[in-house]
Amino acid sequence: MKRLGWSAAVVAAACGAGGRATPFDGQAALRYVEEQVAFGPRVPNTEAHRRAGDWIQAHLARTADSVEVQAFTHVTVEGDTLHLRNFVGRFRPEARERVLLLAHWDTRPRADQSANLGEQQMPVPGANDGGSGVAVLLGVADVLAETPPSVGVDLLFVDGEDYGVFSALDGGIGPDVLLGSRHYAAGLAEADFPLYAVLFDMVGDADLQIFQEGYSLARAPEVVTRVWGVAEALGYGDVFQPTPRYTLTDDHVPLLDRGVRAIDVIDYDYPPWHTLADTPDKVSARSLQIVGDVAVALVE
Repeated sequence: MKRLGWSAAVVAAACGAGGRATPFDGQAALRYVEEQVAFGPRVPNTEAHRRAGDWIQAHLARTADSVEVQAFTHVTVEGDTLHLRNFVGRFRPEARERVLLLAHWDTRPRADQSANLGEQQMPVPGANDGGSGVAVLLGVADVLAETPPSVGVDLLFVDGEDYGVFSALDGGIGPDVLLGSRHYAAGLAEADFPLYAVLFDMVGDADLQIFQEGYSLARAPEVVTRVWGVAEALGYGDVFQPTPRYTLTDDHVPLLDRGVRAIDVIDYDYPPWHTLADTPDKVSARSLQIVGDVAVALVE
């Protein structure tokens, strides 16, 4: 991987953002969260899942230079066949130097963290866990459709992240989780590796505090430094805390295992996580604005 430096354009854009209207629209991103939840829980093999996927694909068709749909199936440990889709929206597809931004678009089929036993077998609405990352990427797509990025950008929406159980073994990756990112990583040729990748997961919490994640720091520290530096330059140092807190198995891990320099941007301190309370009223347009501004500045 080539050494990551800050271009003058990125620094100038970041430092100037505090005093100008930014191109990312946090209110529009919040509407994207609400639209996703309105489909219903986006659990694989459900009608809500199919409709939400079609909606993401249609949005990318309007904004990206090209769209790839990676359709695949997965047989679970219980013998069920899941029909899954990753979506890749590409901007400046001819550019060799590329940045990958990703989020998962499915939602968890069981609210296993609910204190109410009767709710634990019900699907999660997924406003923040799933919905917020998707909303940020769709908002970035809107910006890049109007102003092409300085490098090639791939927006990856991965499916099947949250279907099964995260094992205590094998680094926490169970057989029925991280399905879309594992599929994408397995098919990624080394010649097509991005300069770096940033995963956005659970980034809409109204009380947003994003700490540095353990695997990211250990295996792609220069990308952490870059992202947190951009956030600081934008005036968001109070949200992007330069301190580690959790080490999490998430969609960045299959990419790291494949050799991609990938990190996780996540606010894991979210009480409604994996409960029926993960609804749009817990998500803030201001939080989406902050994360969206950082994402756009990374590719400006």
